[in-house]
Amino acid sequence: MSAPPATTGPPLAVLVVDDDPDWADSLADFLRAHGHEARTAYTPTTAVIEATSFRPDAMLMDIGIPGMDGYRLAHKLCDLLGRRPLLVAITGCGHLEERSRQEGFDHHFLKPVDPAELLTVLAPHALRRKVSSEVA
Repeated sequence: MSAPPATTGPPLAVLVVDDDPDWADSLADFLRAHGHEARTAYTPTTAVIEATSFRPDAMLMDIGIPGMDGYRLAHKLCDLLGRRPLLVAITGCGHLEERSRQEGFDHHFLKPVDPAELLTVLAPHALRRKVSSEVA
């Protein structure tokens, strides 16, 4: 498989929220290698801290996070941000795809996610940021 393309537009600020540090760190490293800014959070508490300081354009969320499910956490983070960034569920629970849509998530991926597919869903948002910055 060929390498996925780099982002086409300004980098997105992406917050990766997952209780598995190896998975979260690997995903964040991958996103950085493709031109995005990425931070990780392994708990709901650190997700709140990172979201309020980092102000992400996109949040990649595990749904099964100990302490608070990913749906509740995503709603809380959106409330704190005062806006809804791109929400992407990345989880081992395949039967939750419909619920993810109902909870306002834009995409739902099963682990392990295909990196090229992930970049594909991020690309339109990077392009929108590029157009918005050019208009401003």
